[in-house]
Amino acid sequence: MAISIQTNVSALNAQENLRTTNDFQARTISRLTSGYRINQSGDDAAGLAVANKFRSDVAELTQGVRNANDGLSTLQIVDGGLSNVSKILDRLKTLATQSASTTFEGSRTTLNSEYQDLLTEVNRQAGLVGLGNGSVGGRYNTSIQVYTGGAQQGTPKVTVDLSGAANRVDASGLKLTATSIDNGAVSTITSNVRNIATATDLLTGGGTQAFAFNIAKAGVPAFSTTVTVTGDADGLTASEAVGQLNTVLNQYGISASVDVADGKLKFGGDTAFTATTTSAAAVGVTLATTTGTVSNLSQYSFNGQATYAAPTVTDEAITISVGSVSATSTLTVAGAADINAALVQLNNSFNAIGVFAVKNAAGTGIDFQGGADFSVATVQAGGAGGVVSGATSSATSATDPTATGSTTSAAEAAITAISAAVSALGVVQGKVGSGQNKISYAIQLSQSQITNFSAAESRIRDADVAAEAANLTKAQVLSQASLAALAQANSAPQAVLSLLRG
Repeated sequence: MAISIQTNVSALNAQENLRTTNDFQARTISRLTSGYRINQSGDDAAGLAVANKFRSDVAELTQGVRNANDGLSTLQIVDGGLSNVSKILDRLKTLATQSASTTFEGSRTTLNSEYQDLLTEVNRQAGLVGLGNGSVGGRYNTSIQVYTGGAQQGTPKVTVDLSGAANRVDASGLKLTATSIDNGAVSTITSNVRNIATATDLLTGGGTQAFAFNIAKAGVPAFSTTVTVTGDADGLTASEAVGQLNTVLNQYGISASVDVADGKLKFGGDTAFTATTTSAAAVGVTLATTTGTVSNLSQYSFNGQATYAAPTVTDEAITISVGSVSATSTLTVAGAADINAALVQLNNSFNAIGVFAVKNAAGTGIDFQGGADFSVATVQAGGAGGVVSGATSSATSATDPTATGSTTSAAEAAITAISAAVSALGVVQGKVGSGQNKISYAIQLSQSQITNFSAAESRIRDADVAAEAANLTKAQVLSQASLAALAQANSAPQAVLSLLRG
């Protein structure tokens, strides 16, 4: 090797090694201070790309766990509200059961007052729970989707379907209202029948009085029956007639009683019926308001509204009202032979208000049909001893525990409806509970994935502190050695001077 003054190769080599050692030492210090093995793309480009994907997945899953916890909290709120609605249903059933007992004849009004208040409370709490009707009250009456993320395949969402009327827990959703009872619409048929004669006694002396009833009862065809009451030598008062009448009528869901306000004989019940006296000339016959409730109009060819059977009368005025709009038709009906002619006349009068007259299935009467609730009233002309009658059809609540007159059928119907409501509420509670479980399992999976993805990222990105500490010691020793060698290399050219001095 030549001795040169211009180029100190040994010093250059020492400088290069010192620079390399210093770079290595700087990277080691950076890894130790940051805790990461990869601090820039140049450290490990492929590893950085994989680690960043894992980090992104962890961020998505972490927010997904927050979403799931929010969804779980929502369902817990709903579940607590449903439990409270369940308690209200228990109280409603208690009230209906009390009303169904004949020992509470004088207390049904009080029981019904609390019952109706609690039905209103069911609606209010259903709104607060978020499973009532309306855009606000029904905010959870939808398909709740919780995005948990982290799905490589399939769906990243947990769905809890609380949509539709079946998952509403207001009175309508639980089928506790008149228009949503499972066995059909509910209608009250009210008839007022009275004779022109009035007296305290129904009969004087040992006479008899017959009452004709046309009855429509669920599950059986419409039929008629006649009940005859008999007086003794002193006659027969309305109160005395009640016992004789109820012996026969109670089996049909009809009961007779005396109106305490005016002493008139009245009939009531949850069966649709009409009542007339077979002898309008009977002395002192007085009939007050007659009320019956139909629990399934479709069973009686009522077509969801009302039916008017055509009798043999003359100059019958029929008035139908839809809301505040009404129309009247006066016609002569002489039995089935004139029904077709009657249909034409009736439809000419009533089609304008959306009500249509059609022949019934038997061809012996006329059915009125319409898209909205309507009432039908008839007035039959008659002379002395004639009968003036009227009939209306309107919706009423089937879950009202007040039994019309002195019957318990309405309360028993309420018990049946509430039992169905409890079952319906249980279905919703089951969906909420299963939704809570689904979300809880989703949270567990996400947390497991967060742990595993974080561990995978750590193995790629994080620094091995023990190894880096050893590397730092190595770099420090090399740096010191390089400095010492560089000093020796820089002093080597001075040897040339000794040659020049000689």
